[in-house]
Amino acid sequence: MRVAATRSVRAAPGVSLPVSTDSFDRPIGSARMARMSHSPSPLISAAELAQLLRSPQPPLVLDVRFKLGGPPGRIDYDRGHIPGAVFCDLDTVLAAPPGEGGRHPLPDIDVFGAAMRALGVRADHPVVTYDGTDMSAAARAWWCLRYFGHPAVSVLNGGYEAWQASGGASSVEAPEVQPADFVPRPGGMPLLDAASAAALASSGVLIDVRAPERFRGNVEPIDPVAGHIPGARNLPYASNLTDQGLMRPAAELSHGFAEVGAREGSQIGTYCGSGVVASGQVLALEVAGLPGAALYAGSWSDWITDPDRPIAVGA
Repeated sequence: MRVAATRSVRAAPGVSLPVSTDSFDRPIGSARMARMSHSPSPLISAAELAQLLRSPQPPLVLDVRFKLGGPPGRIDYDRGHIPGAVFCDLDTVLAAPPGEGGRHPLPDIDVFGAAMRALGVRADHPVVTYDGTDMSAAARAWWCLRYFGHPAVSVLNGGYEAWQASGGASSVEAPEVQPADFVPRPGGMPLLDAASAAALASSGVLIDVRAPERFRGNVEPIDPVAGHIPGARNLPYASNLTDQGLMRPAAELSHGFAEVGAREGSQIGTYCGSGVVASGQVLALEVAGLPGAALYAGSWSDWITDPDRPIAVGA
């Protein structure tokens, strides 16, 4: 591996664990890690969702369909969606405008809170998210809600395609939404910045979930600089999915993560191009029984905003 750099990235003093909440120098508390380790599976099947939607208190369903570069996911939603689902725009609700923090920085807390309340998210009511491709956009919504303190969020396994394949009904009607009461409180999921991501690459396991050719720096179709964070290990997010677009069973996922050193007791973080697909890797890790992985929300598109940060190329 060739590494080109003008200086090394320094970790914040004392940082050796993925860090969380709004302070990048505070380690993950053991009590919160214990709570994470006993959380139920974050996935829900199409059959399970259909049953819940027939119950007296159905979950709120968020349609988070998204395509990088467009067209807008709202177009797919208007053509047909799970009955009762509300459209949630990734670019404007689940991310701040592009800038120094990358292509999809974390949303402003007040903007996110207002948007979630407008979509009908209640603090004491379950939420199910889905998208139309690989669950990564739905996982971004899952991660954001979890990070901002919502206790009961699930992702539809296989997304809208799995819903249709199961015989689920569709609708073109946008439901009437009653504004709700969700108040975001950051810190519910571990979070990395550039310095703590660099530290984790040395002290733990930092997983780059992009395609191998992007990781190696052979091609870079989206960001202006190719390569990866030095010390990161490559495990493409796509390897987590079956040919039908479902998440692989936990045992298969665990085997894949073990191959890059991510096992029970490991300090694990993930990143991608802009923090969306990496959210899906956090989801997959939790399905595999490895909860508590940290997300570098800015990811590669944030890393390269500082020309002094080192860049590695090759395997």
